[in-house]
Amino acid sequence: MRKIISFFTCQLLAFTCLAQTTLIHNIKGYTLDGKQLKQFSALQFTNDKIDKIYYSNETEISPKTPHTASNIKTIDGHGKTLLPGLIDAHGHVLSYGLSLMRADLTNTTSEQAAVDRVIDYAKNNKGFAWIQGRGWNQVQWQANSKFPDHTKLDKAFPDTPVWLERVDGHAGWANKKAMELAGITSGTKSPDGGQIIKDSAGNPTGIFIDNAMKLIETSIAPLTKQEQKFALIKAMKSLASLGLTSVHDAGITAENIDIYKELTEENNMPIRINAMLYVPSINWLATVNKGTYQSLDAMFALNSIKIQADGALGSRGASLIENYSDKPDHKGLLLHDEETLSNYISTAMNAGFQVNIHAIGDNANNIVLNQYQKLIPATKTKNSRHRIEHAQILTTADIERFSKLNIIASMQATHATSDKNMAQARLGDQRILGAYAWRTLLSKNVIIAAGSDFPVESPNPFYGLHAAITRQDHQNKPDNGWFPNEKMTRIEAFRTFTIDAAYAGHQEKLIGSLAKGKKADFILIENNLFSEPETDIWKNEVVSTWVNGKQVYSNDLDKGNLN
Repeated sequence: MRKIISFFTCQLLAFTCLAQTTLIHNIKGYTLDGKQLKQFSALQFTNDKIDKIYYSNETEISPKTPHTASNIKTIDGHGKTLLPGLIDAHGHVLSYGLSLMRADLTNTTSEQAAVDRVIDYAKNNKGFAWIQGRGWNQVQWQANSKFPDHTKLDKAFPDTPVWLERVDGHAGWANKKAMELAGITSGTKSPDGGQIIKDSAGNPTGIFIDNAMKLIETSIAPLTKQEQKFALIKAMKSLASLGLTSVHDAGITAENIDIYKELTEENNMPIRINAMLYVPSINWLATVNKGTYQSLDAMFALNSIKIQADGALGSRGASLIENYSDKPDHKGLLLHDEETLSNYISTAMNAGFQVNIHAIGDNANNIVLNQYQKLIPATKTKNSRHRIEHAQILTTADIERFSKLNIIASMQATHATSDKNMAQARLGDQRILGAYAWRTLLSKNVIIAAGSDFPVESPNPFYGLHAAITRQDHQNKPDNGWFPNEKMTRIEAFRTFTIDAAYAGHQEKLIGSLAKGKKADFILIENNLFSEPETDIWKNEVVSTWVNGKQVYSNDLDKGNLN
């Protein structure tokens, strides 16, 4: 109680507390005011809130000191570009933290290269009961783009269980030892919403898709609270270094929520987290019944739930209306029947929660939109800003329904540039026209909240901005972009990572743009996002990151320290 009283005393009676006013000048500042991009040359804030923006047409820049301030700090921005803190509207913070501590298989070019990466990791990380990793993508393997099997892993690790998640988190690769510990045999049946891949003789190959992954994962000892805290802090510090000041954590448990609350109380949150409770998960209903939550300092918020309707396109788990173009008689996976899905949605809506549903395939998106069309009027929650996460493959009719139902499209631009080498083969020449359809959605006045889905993709927001603007990879391929008619402008892309992402989390009055009274969340970057060559946007580097008026990251490196 004493802590709560002292907090309110400091916040509401600021004159009794030490206030710090800071002025950052000599900058190229940009923020959005409505849909208009505004440029400014200095920013002043006291403690965690902005006092004044000095727009470029103002000739005099001097601190306008609130009567509560006891001192003023002036910082030379050395001509760097200052932006509102960028927001990732869909990431997985704990998984990202763990990925920084486990075998990294991203960008491997063959099955053997992935195994070699695991071998190197094991040499330097001894003492683990299980070897775990993430990031392989068989589509990128040059000699053979088929799913791997357990054979090469068995040769390298005959006595140690190995479990490696695919880059999208929707498939896993196990060796024979891991399957033995999990009790997997030729007689084990695939669960609903999942698939155990088996060979021609009916034996499991070691590949488990979507809900089948739990058959292996339940045999791995759960993380302790301290292990989770360590991974979360490691992840948040890394995200801050990339220019992210807020993340929508897409699917966490009641236990994770308690850990975030503890980190908030310990003042150990480098960035803001807007969490989505994963449904179903342990104690999810009891958590929903407690209602939404926001910490006093707004560093942690819980106002939404996350449901997964289908799998991913790369593992052919995305649920399609018609068969996959490259796999006849296969339409993907639905993770819940419609009655169960309806129950989850209506329960959350009636409890006052925003509902955010993972839907990648056109069938999954259609089913989710049908549910929203029925349940939003029934629960009177049109203003709750319900979302579809990914919204990756859509029919023309369903694109229209996003606008009519006031549904936010939470999309990840780097998925398009990563998937371009396989998406058209999966979908064919017609369905691909409704995939990754950013421009079409924007033309219908649909709000797009941008993210990365890290660790599926890199969390670097400049990769996402580059992909949204160019629809090219880092080698500037293909020429003029992949389906270039769906590109965003620079301002539109910037908006998806700032004010619209904040809006998608019910936080646009706090963050997402820079204005008097809003939180002092901002970043300084090396190059000017709005004038540098668009092909170089992904290379931009963060000089410093500020959250709640505090510097949480600086690259230092003799580039003119900000002091």
